[in-house]
Amino acid sequence: MRLGVMGGTFDPIHHGHLVAASEVQSRFDLDEVVFVPTGQPWQKADRRVTPAEHRYLMTVVATASNPGFTVSRVDIDRPGPTYTIDTLRDLRAERPDAELFFITGADALAEILSWKDADQMWDLAHFIGVTRPGHELSGKGLPEDRVTLQVVPAMAISSTDCRTRVADGQPVWYLVPDGVVQYINKYHLYSGRQATWPRVEPTPKPSRQRQEVL
Repeated sequence: MRLGVMGGTFDPIHHGHLVAASEVQSRFDLDEVVFVPTGQPWQKADRRVTPAEHRYLMTVVATASNPGFTVSRVDIDRPGPTYTIDTLRDLRAERPDAELFFITGADALAEILSWKDADQMWDLAHFIGVTRPGHELSGKGLPEDRVTLQVVPAMAISSTDCRTRVADGQPVWYLVPDGVVQYINKYHLYSGRQATWPRVEPTPKPSRQRQEVL
């Protein structure tokens, strides 16, 4: 089995993420792409991040219509900061026979040598950096046989811009999936309308079978 792993904060998930996953799935003939929302992203400790349960549920909503996409809680349910090496080890333990392809932004990939246990990650997965047209990977020391760049025009969309637009009262329709727009509006995410985050009860840990959102 060839398994794509798309890790990210997904704050919020947008069409750039979905198009990137679809393009990589087609190019590398992946049987499945599992989206893995970060629990506590160590690179973003200096800014406020939407609670993991909200980000997880938005990702479930966004991917529900594609039978080739699933969502994993491995990073959310693991205590402490989220590191890619732990994500890959956990998924390897769950899917010991799968060939892993880790999908991330090309900008992040250029800094991968600074990640925790970076030298051990190459044995766990092939890394795919999704990027805008014309981008060149600047990172040195990356093994060429374990890294691939994938151009995805929709990567011009960013989660930062989506949060800013919501905060400014501007629409994010067609930048993020319709269900995610409705979720953001329901819980007033990114709008600054409330001082505290709304409480969302933790979702039970799903089985390997696909979970349907009703």
